[in-house]
Amino acid sequence: MESAALSRIGLAGLAVMGQNLALNIADKGFPISVYNRTVSKVDETVARATEEGGLPLTGHHSPRDFVLSLSRPRSIIILVKAGPPVDQTIAALSRFLEPGDAIIDGGNEWYEHTERRISEASSQGLLYLGMGVSGGEEGARRGPSLMPGGSRQAFDNVADILPKSRLRSTTVPASLYVGPGGSGNFVKMVHNGIEYGDMQLISEAYDVLRTIGGLSNQDLADIFDEWNRGELESFLIEITADIFKVKDEHGDGELVDKILDKTGMKGTGKWTVQQAAELSVAAPTIAASLDCRYLSGLKEEREAASGVLEQAGINNEALKASVGAVDKKRLIDDVRQALYASKICSYAQGMNLLRAKSQEKGWNLNLGELARIWKGGCIIRARFLDRIKQAYERNGSLPNLIVDPEFAREMVQRQGAWRRVVGLAIGAGISTPGMCASLSYFDTYRRSRLPANLVQAQRDLFGAHTYERIDRPGSFHTEWTKLARQCKAGLGVHN
Repeated sequence: MESAALSRIGLAGLAVMGQNLALNIADKGFPISVYNRTVSKVDETVARATEEGGLPLTGHHSPRDFVLSLSRPRSIIILVKAGPPVDQTIAALSRFLEPGDAIIDGGNEWYEHTERRISEASSQGLLYLGMGVSGGEEGARRGPSLMPGGSRQAFDNVADILPKSRLRSTTVPASLYVGPGGSGNFVKMVHNGIEYGDMQLISEAYDVLRTIGGLSNQDLADIFDEWNRGELESFLIEITADIFKVKDEHGDGELVDKILDKTGMKGTGKWTVQQAAELSVAAPTIAASLDCRYLSGLKEEREAASGVLEQAGINNEALKASVGAVDKKRLIDDVRQALYASKICSYAQGMNLLRAKSQEKGWNLNLGELARIWKGGCIIRARFLDRIKQAYERNGSLPNLIVDPEFAREMVQRQGAWRRVVGLAIGAGISTPGMCASLSYFDTYRRSRLPANLVQAQRDLFGAHTYERIDRPGSFHTEWTKLARQCKAGLGVHN
């Protein structure tokens, strides 16, 4: 009888995500105990559980009571701010845990911190799982995407709970065991990097349509609604259409026009770009999106620069001419195609980063399966994730999504529209760094010969770094300056 009264799982950390995930689990019929250092959060969560149908959720005001309310082997999800708060929470709870119990960190944590904690937990006989959680507040309550990595036993202990936290309306699994070590957190980090790129590309599509096309917010809402019924169907396209419809309750017009153009961030995008650099993986779309967030933060500098450059003689004649001459129907369709092709490049970069890290760490990540779980509740869920999964099923060694036969055909079909949009934006002085980065990535990757031969010659000249030749094996070094002077003197040298 005592065992029957114990909760199946626990959750510590009752901010927005923690509260909603706890209610989600309880709503699926699993008794859950909750704890928060601020006891008012516990009482608030218990009250919500009662209001939402008497859900099987119990609150506890002390770490001891919370831990002892769980059936063994105990499994505790913690959702607190990354960094020291995670270590503090683990310390408070582990005093009452026993060998075989498991801690599951659901925050946006740096993967190496997770690997350190796996080792520390193991020394106490505890299991540890680092689990990426995506979907925002609504996703946590109705069905998030979960990316657990670390102890396989810790995952198996809750394997009957996590898949059932998905959206009721979909058969797509919301979670699968990602891999060992910090793989779950790393996958979530890259997911967020792709999300950065996705959001940047959508904002550029908005800017081109509004600034060059002269479209109203209502026009944009209708366009994005239509796009969401086609190949661009996704959570981000859907919510963008909704954003354009919201009126400003404090004045005329739509709320989106009253929002300050400064974008916040929490660090996962920066981590993604840093990891790409360390692993020598090109991720220019994701990097461009990060740069744009940095530049957006320079609001005062941008306003001052606008004034200085206007005084220096810059004008908007090209923009005015573009607006007057544009075929709006064609522009809308071109932007749709440019956005689709650019998004594929962003996802390709993220997938290549995951593969490179998996190879380095021996995680054996299944890229097709990751695309599948991203379709079930996360921020970047989209129709074409099914296509990405199928691409990796066709070829598990696929070097890049761009060269999958189906995606390759679509990229080629869309490149004309893509180039028109980027060229039009450049001519009008409208920045589209994400689309430009994606197009440059595509053009660079598809060329069999690049001007890197000149760069390598320069490196050999000033640093004797040597070079390889295309017509014979080996490494070579040339006395470039000496030979150039001889040629200048008219002596001429033949190799």
